[in-house]
Amino acid sequence: MWSRYLQPVVAIVLCLAAVGVPLWLALITSAKSQGEANIPNLALPTRWHLLDNYSTAFTQGQVWAGLLGSLLVMVPSVIGVILFGSIASWILARRGSRLAAVLYAAAISGVILPPAVVTLVLLLRQLGLASTPTGMIFVYTGMYMSIVIFFITGFVRTIPIELEEAARLDGAGPMRVFFSVIFPLLRPVIATATILVCLYIWNDVFYSFFVLGGGKTTTLQLNLFQIASSNLYQNNWNLIFAYVVISSLPLLVVFIVAQRRIISGITGGAVK
Repeated sequence: MWSRYLQPVVAIVLCLAAVGVPLWLALITSAKSQGEANIPNLALPTRWHLLDNYSTAFTQGQVWAGLLGSLLVMVPSVIGVILFGSIASWILARRGSRLAAVLYAAAISGVILPPAVVTLVLLLRQLGLASTPTGMIFVYTGMYMSIVIFFITGFVRTIPIELEEAARLDGAGPMRVFFSVIFPLLRPVIATATILVCLYIWNDVFYSFFVLGGGKTTTLQLNLFQIASSNLYQNNWNLIFAYVVISSLPLLVVFIVAQRRIISGITGGAVK
């Protein structure tokens, strides 16, 4: 009987420890003075420097340039990977040949096989796309296509093929069948895939460092990495954590606003 109530309590405590403690540390440190921030702890600041820290991080940390750069590479990448990944998943799910199985295995191999960064950068230089947002968009689209195909292909297989056959009998072509019949039914899994891809792209600094490094375009995370070692941020953990909080807010707000649609989409897909 006690285990019935103990398990939820333990789960909540573990979640609070894993998520709440780092979040509290980031928020509290961002409001401390430089001296207090250099000794990280969970205590409240003796004197609050919240407005000063966030104002300094925002005005001198090139937040607007990083925000525009992040949106510039994230939005087209997410749209491209979801659109082309959904079409590819639909085709692979409806083909039962060995060739389709081999293509599917090759398509999802990117989930466990990391891209060769050096070769990737050299290829972008050959194409004239190095240090450009276009090159970064192509990289993200190719990198996360495997994840989208992995998620959506299995979901497509649960959709009755009779729906497509009925649409074809009405004279619908392949693209009409996909966008009118299949794509609306993919909303639950597309919501999940979109969240994952957005998180990966928004928080990425490794690949953006190699692809965008030296160019005019920057992202919030790349910007933080580049300026964290500068004179402004050197040993200023209060400013670094203030920038971390600022860079996390846009995506957090989007998820809070869109969570009802995501949940309703999952529920609708389950009912269907």
